Amino acid sequence: MSVYLRAALAALIVAAAPAGAAWQIVASEPGKRVEVDRASIVADPGGEAMAKGRVVLDKPIVDPKTSASYRIIEAVNRYDCIERTSATLKRSYYKEEGELLREEEVRNPFDMPVRSGTPDDKLLREACRPQSPAQAVVAANRTAGKVSEAAGDLRKANAALIEQEVGKEAKRAPRRNTAASSSLRVLASAAKNSALPPNTAWAYAGNGGPDNWSKLKAEYATCASGRRQSPIDLADGIAVDLEPIQFNYSPAPFRVVDSGRNLQVAVYGGGLTLLGKSYELMRIQFHRPSEISVGGKVFDMDAQLMHKAADGKLLIVAVPLERGSENPLVQMALNNVPLEPGGDVMPPAQNIDLNRLLPESRRYFTFMGSLTTPPCTEDVVWVVIKQPQSVSPEQLAIFQRLYPPNARPLQAAFGRIVKESR
Repeated sequence: MSVYLRAALAALIVAAAPAGAAWQIVASEPGKRVEVDRASIVADPGGEAMAKGRVVLDKPIVDPKTSASYRIIEAVNRYDCIERTSATLKRSYYKEEGELLREEEVRNPFDMPVRSGTPDDKLLREACRPQSPAQAVVAANRTAGKVSEAAGDLRKANAALIEQEVGKEAKRAPRRNTAASSSLRVLASAAKNSALPPNTAWAYAGNGGPDNWSKLKAEYATCASGRRQSPIDLADGIAVDLEPIQFNYSPAPFRVVDSGRNLQVAVYGGGLTLLGKSYELMRIQFHRPSEISVGGKVFDMDAQLMHKAADGKLLIVAVPLERGSENPLVQMALNNVPLEPGGDVMPPAQNIDLNRLLPESRRYFTFMGSLTTPPCTEDVVWVVIKQPQSVSPEQLAIFQRLYPPNARPLQAAFGRIVKESR
């Protein structure tokens, strides 16, 4: 973040009262409206911006932390205008206009992709809108430069891979048919000028599928080169007396997000403590089928609960889901599925209780792994609950209708230690 934006951020965070705000409605839906404070927008030439946004509810809801009611949620957000991500830096809760209930700074802001057509997309557009013709030219040139740079990186990576294969073929068959060798050389030469289509987005199939994740962006290289990648099959674990996890979940406000690849639930409260370290709950992400397998068994689905510690370290709790009775927490998420892909819904006057997702037995597996989506960041603590929870055939059918299979293939364990509760 630039020095300019840091100074602006300090000013925005210090300013708790909405005095001088120029609120403009960017989205409306039954029960709430979303607004941006145009007077708060600050952008820099590096492609980042900040702005205040807020959600104004028609009816107040009860704050689980104070037991009082609030009707306005105001947030200071940071935007990456090129990568199209946003992160919340501070939240303020107001009983009514100008009546502050409480506020909180987000210790570890988490960048989330912004989907087209959502209220977040409209907020990003307002924050990132060039303020003058000169700025518009700069923004356009910067975007074009990023595209050109990414395409060049992809061409180099693709060419290197084929050159490597040519070398292997030459070693295996030094006297091979001249025409075949010539074809390989032509292929290697062509690779220098060809690549995956520019701006190919990561996906679970096709050009953007898992086999190509490392080729899509330089920062995705760990997806192929990492030696602690997830998911893995949990077999031959070391049975020991693992420390019990202290789950600190309580009913909290939530937002259901259709990421386009899967269903996510952002949760505004709760966390856990393990080995004396506290982690804040960020979101739940559903995968079908399950990404983690146990002794070769793959479950119908899994729910992955992403947590983040004050030092930025990540911990994922995975809860396997298998066909059975209806799951009340899964149903709450499905009840609030956005009407359009890429949308989000924050239901007023509803809280979600993560304790309803956890089984009676809290025994678990644990190992060191990574994110299962790009950029495949490693040094992530994985906790896999041993006792599966249920999900009904009807709920599975809805996920099948909404999303194609969205589980990353199993990765090599490379001798990693897996512990399990005995």
